[in-house]
Amino acid sequence: MQSLRALHGNRSSLCLNRPGLRSIDIHTHILPRDLPDWAARYGPGDWISLRHQEGACPACALMVQGDRVFRKIEANCWDEEERIRETTELGEHLQVLSTIPVLFHYWAPAANALDTSRFLNDHLAETVQRHPRHFLGLGTLPMQDPDLACRELERCVTDLGLSGVQIGSHINQWNLNDPALHGFYAHAESLGASVFVHPWDMVGQEKMDRYWLPWLVGMPAESALAICSMIFGGIFEKFPQLRVAFAHGGGSFPGGLGRIVRGYETRPDLVAIDNPHHPTSYLGKFWVDSLVHDPHMLRYLMEIVGSNRVALGSDYPFPLGESRAGTLIRAMNLEPEQEKDLLYRSALQWLNLKEADLWGL
Repeated sequence: MQSLRALHGNRSSLCLNRPGLRSIDIHTHILPRDLPDWAARYGPGDWISLRHQEGACPACALMVQGDRVFRKIEANCWDEEERIRETTELGEHLQVLSTIPVLFHYWAPAANALDTSRFLNDHLAETVQRHPRHFLGLGTLPMQDPDLACRELERCVTDLGLSGVQIGSHINQWNLNDPALHGFYAHAESLGASVFVHPWDMVGQEKMDRYWLPWLVGMPAESALAICSMIFGGIFEKFPQLRVAFAHGGGSFPGGLGRIVRGYETRPDLVAIDNPHHPTSYLGKFWVDSLVHDPHMLRYLMEIVGSNRVALGSDYPFPLGESRAGTLIRAMNLEPEQEKDLLYRSALQWLNLKEADLWGL
């Protein structure tokens, strides 16, 4: 596979002649049209299979987890040409592709999860290779075995030309501060890999069997758990060059920031046991995506972390996402420099890229 800069370094002939319409969406999901029969290969488990609906809806499929339907998806979840058609009106628009978190497979034996990760990463890298002006990629890793994860991380970045990786908001029983993950952070930092943290396996979901609450309540809580774990666990202190972005605007972390600060200030004996530094000192040292669906919250995010740390994220192609990436940002009448930050410059910083790497300026 070519390196990322080889893919994107000479792009002047590829530019769309639409100045002013430029964006990078750091939060989109993709999977192959066909998945192996992992249950046959490894034995029973919560493996995902796809059942394509050939009759009434040939452009639809069911994601089946074990023996139960997990989600209905449409062709834009696997068809790269359809994705390109649906985003043509956005101009010079790149999607940063990552797998669907239910395919992390952290629950599985690590060797099996490595095998599935390699399959998904190869598919993702091939998609980026075919359409370098439309896509960048984030791999997935068998994070339950940090040594295997580091090995696959290096393959993703150095061999496949991916920009980094997506990981879950926790790794089974490990929160993201766990010392078992420190070697992974060190390796990601040394490779310059971008890390995107996405909620999964939501806390408390056994009490959320109605109203889609795992997605409405559990996911925001997971992101807050991940951010607090990394702050209070001193991850940003130990690995200052690590570039981490959190999905869904950081979930419930921004709304709970006052309470988090109050806890640190009034009970440091409970909160500041692994890191003495004030939690607000880390605002602006990580990124969040813009997927908050509310202009007031988006302005608040910009206020607390800076416009240069909020990057466009749509969660394409899923219904809780933004159906047209960047609609909220463009509707807010932001200052031109702030709008550029949110639409693409924050993403460039997180990806450690320059405009010329993508658009041949």
